[in-house]
Amino acid sequence: MSKIIAIGNALVDILTLLENDQLLEDLRLPKGSMQLVSFEESEKVLKHTEGLNRFMVSGGSAANTIRALAKLGVSTGYVGKVGNDNIGKFFADDIKKIGVFTKLINSDFPSGRAIALVSKDSERTFATYLGAASQMNADEINELSFAGYDILHIEGYLVFNQYLIEKAMDMAFTNGLTISLDLASYNVVQENLDFLKYLIDKYVNIVFSNEEESFAFTGKEPDKAIEKISAMCDIAVVKLGAEGSMVKKGDKKYKVDAIKAKPIDTTGAGDYYAAGFLYGLINNKPLDVSAKYGSVLAGKVIEVVGTTLSENKWEEIRQIIKTI
Repeated sequence: MSKIIAIGNALVDILTLLENDQLLEDLRLPKGSMQLVSFEESEKVLKHTEGLNRFMVSGGSAANTIRALAKLGVSTGYVGKVGNDNIGKFFADDIKKIGVFTKLINSDFPSGRAIALVSKDSERTFATYLGAASQMNADEINELSFAGYDILHIEGYLVFNQYLIEKAMDMAFTNGLTISLDLASYNVVQENLDFLKYLIDKYVNIVFSNEEESFAFTGKEPDKAIEKISAMCDIAVVKLGAEGSMVKKGDKKYKVDAIKAKPIDTTGAGDYYAAGFLYGLINNKPLDVSAKYGSVLAGKVIEVVGTTLSENKWEEIRQIIKTI
């Protein structure tokens, strides 16, 4: 089976359940977005959410995907940067215990944290302090980081460090790895549109996006957006939430339904979809079957708060996949 490595912002998610959305307005955080904040702003959000139900889980988009793949039995690796603090230790311990081979770089900066504000309708809004994660630089990764792997999965949030993300893609491309990119967030796409188009056109084989991200990238609704994106890469995926997903490769195009689910928290839904889809691909499944795998993982993770599933839930996922 193919081996998959990911590179991304190593973050710990501080999941916070909101009683209403007024707090988002008070903190000037657009609902459903990912906003980069300073350490001081992050502390402000924590202060304003004192007393609410909240807890800590390891996170970061690419890390979520790679953790899910590891739980499915895939040989995985992860490259990221953490601080020498309790949050960094929590992240390292959490991802290693699943069996992910980690290549974590240490920093004197505080570890990154993403405060995930979860609304009653399960939508989540992130106030993200990158901290040590943002200090990862291109000189700290080399070709050995990706040696022995077949696929490199990258989160779009790394686009804020243009030299780093391009060097990672260039090394992977030179060494024959398939490159998978998740566009991450509509505002990330809006702010880095030209550079993302350049990267996808030059390096990327697989592009994951949702409706908002695909619209930000193309200015088109999903059915037209997937046409434009697929013209720039090998495989284009547009996730449609409760409406399922679309996938296109060459002249083959599929629409796959979402599974029935009772959403509590959509954190990690796209990351888990990517894991399911990539799992299908490396097992030589057709595109529509791979998309169904993605739907299963996405549907199951939104039924819990955070991105950590019980072993019983993982066994349920494995059994469902076997029947597809």
